[in-house]
Formats: sequence, structure tokens, C-alpha cells
Amino acid sequence: MPEQDPPVPTAPSPALAALLADARAQHDEVVALRHALHRVPEIGLDLPATQRLVLDALDGLGLEVRTGTALSSVVAVLRGARPGPAVLLRGDMDALPVAEESGEPFASQRPGVMHACGHDLHTAGLVGAARLLAARRDELAGSVVLMFQPGEEGDHGARLMIDEGVLDAAGERVVAAYGLHVLSSLLPSGVLMSRPGPLLAAADTVRVTVHGRGGHGSMPHLAADPVPVAAEIVLALQAMVTRRFDVFDPVVVTVGHLTAGTTDNVIGTSALLEATVRTFSGATHAVVPERVRQVCEGVASAHGLTVTVEYQRGYPVTVNTAAEVDRAARVVTDLLGAPAWVDAAQPLPGAEDFSYVLQEVPGAYLALGATPAGADPATAAYNHSAHARFADDALVAGPAVLAALALDRLAEG
Repeated sequence: MPEQDPPVPTAPSPALAALLADARAQHDEVVALRHALHRVPEIGLDLPATQRLVLDALDGLGLEVRTGTALSSVVAVLRGARPGPAVLLRGDMDALPVAEESGEPFASQRPGVMHACGHDLHTAGLVGAARLLAARRDELAGSVVLMFQPGEEGDHGARLMIDEGVLDAAGERVVAAYGLHVLSSLLPSGVLMSRPGPLLAAADTVRVTVHGRGGHGSMPHLAADPVPVAAEIVLALQAMVTRRFDVFDPVVVTVGHLTAGTTDNVIGTSALLEATVRTFSGATHAVVPERVRQVCEGVASAHGLTVTVEYQRGYPVTVNTAAEVDRAARVVTDLLGAPAWVDAAQPLPGAEDFSYVLQEVPGAYLALGATPAGADPATAAYNHSAHARFADDALVAGPAVLAALALDRLAEG
């Protein structure tokens, strides 16, 4: 076959070029906000210092702002100059119980708490998007709902905000929702990635207590030892995921906590194991609790013991709308160039409570590379690490992409 010429890169449209230029112009201010947020990380649903920083940053933009009651959220509505539908942009705000070891000059000032997942960039980036959109109010036919959310790290903050009406904050249900998550590794800074359908896993927790009968370690036949039963359950769960579920609709079970007994020659009365369970489809998510229970009870029964299985539902599967991922790919490519977009080959096994939003309205969730300059995306410390570092230059692409997605969807009517 004859060689083909490489595609000629195209410049963004004048409107997108101006948007990107404005994102670069405001970069220092957005970075300063990110650093301020990073110094005062807060955990869970109550984030008063974070909320105050967000409210101050939004002041003067002409937004309709309200705060939450069950959590310290911020919802801001930007009204366009002309009537039209509403879209939602989301940024989560909470940190993690991690002692920071990043070495950043703006490191956490709160011992044992760190923005190790990059939510400080999400929050600052959403403020940046709000500023870009506020400057283009005359171009907007419709409204943009800005969702600043606490409690993503296991506290179901998105669900609480939905209960408090965030999807209808503009007076009507939003027609689409967009969000992004920075990655401290895997992707070069400024590169975005997503896929239609499942993007992130559902994450559940199972706690299994094996009930035995204590005794002397030298005479196990006179006791009912829970330890080998617990060990067998761990292995049986690994067999379950490959023998009772389709390999193309996978299940991941990781036992992260296993404890029993007090010393070497005493058989304890119980053993405890705790595991995370990841699934990638609603159908599998629906049946996996009963199958886990069957395995645990069956193994225990075979040894004459009993178990208590406590299965706790976590976040559902994060499922992107195909048409909205197509929109995101086009917008990113038009704004930043073709190399800035990557199609995800398969879902990622992390979980996200933006999944609750995408259960209600069409939308897309994107990954944004924020690997620091000079670091290898393949080996850099991953999110949730005490050593995780995130590139500030991602705060050009992030706000610009969020704003461009809102503009593009509202232009559709």
C-alpha cells in the first residue's frame, strides 16, 4: 500500500482559540486557588474552610448561589443571556485521611489529611470553568449548574446533593452532566481519556465473620478452628470470580483485611475478613452479593461452622452516555488537538459517586492526565498515595474542556 501523509493538524475555531487563551490567562489565579485548597484539606461531608474558599472565588461572577443543608455543598447557577436548557458541571471537594509526603511547597497544613486524589484541582478547575463561562454569558442560550460536592470519598455526597435538588437547581432538570477526574499518573498532563458505557466500577464492601469454638492449639480436634475456614473462603472467592462470572464482565474481589486469634497456640472463637468487590455492569452488580454469600456459607458449612456475611452496597457503575462521549472527544480534539484525546480500551476499576448523576441524566465523565513534568506516567505515584503529585498545568485543559462542553451542549438547544 502507498504511504499516506499524516493528518494535518487543524487550528481550533476562533471561539475555541479565545476560550483556550482565556484559560491560559487565568491559570495563575486558578493555581493559587488550588494551592490554597490543598493547604487546608477536609474530609467527608462537612468542609467549611473549603466551602468558604469556593464561595469567595465565585463572588462577583453574577451567579445564583446556595449552600447545602445535609452537607457543605455549593450550587451555583449561571444564567445565559437567552433561554434554553440547563447543563451541569461537577467538581468534588473532599480530601483523604492520608499523611502527605509529596514534598510540595504548598503541602497540607493539617496532619493526617491530604488532597491525595486531586479534588483540589477539580474544585479549582470548576471555578475556572465558571469564570470562563461567566465571561461568555451573552453567548449562552440556557443555564449552567455548577455542582461543588463534598463527600465523594465514600460518603455518597452526590446522592445527597441530588436529594437536595442539584439536578433541578436551574428550575428544570439538566439535560446533560459532565465531570472529570485528574490522574497523577497513567496519562501525560493535559491528555483526556474516556469511553462510552461503563467507565468505572461499582465498589461494594463485604465483611465476613467466621464463628468457631476456641481451644488449645495442640488439640484442634477439640475446637472448631475458624482460621483455616477463613483462609479457604479467601481462596474460594477468587475461584468464584472466574468460575461463576463471565470473564468479559469481570468481578474483582480483594480481601484487604484478615484477622483472627491472639497468639500462636490459642485457637480463637472467630475470624474476620473484609473485602472490596468491584463489578462493571448492573446485571453482575445485582447478583454478586448472593453469590458471595453462597460461597462463604457453603465453605463454613462444609467444616461445621457458621458465618455472618454483611454486604454493603457502595457506588454503582459509572456509565457514560455514548453520544456525550462522542461530544467530549470532538470538543477536546477541536480545542486541544487530536493528541489530547485517548479512547479508553477498558473500564478502570476505581469507583465514583458521579455515577449517581449519570443514572439520572445523560453525560460523560473524563479522566484528565496531571502527571507532573519530568515524571513517567507509567511509574509516577498514583492517586491516593501519600507521594501523589499533580501538575498545575492541567488547570488549563480542565477548565477549558468543562466550559467548552457546556457551551457545545447548550448550542445544541
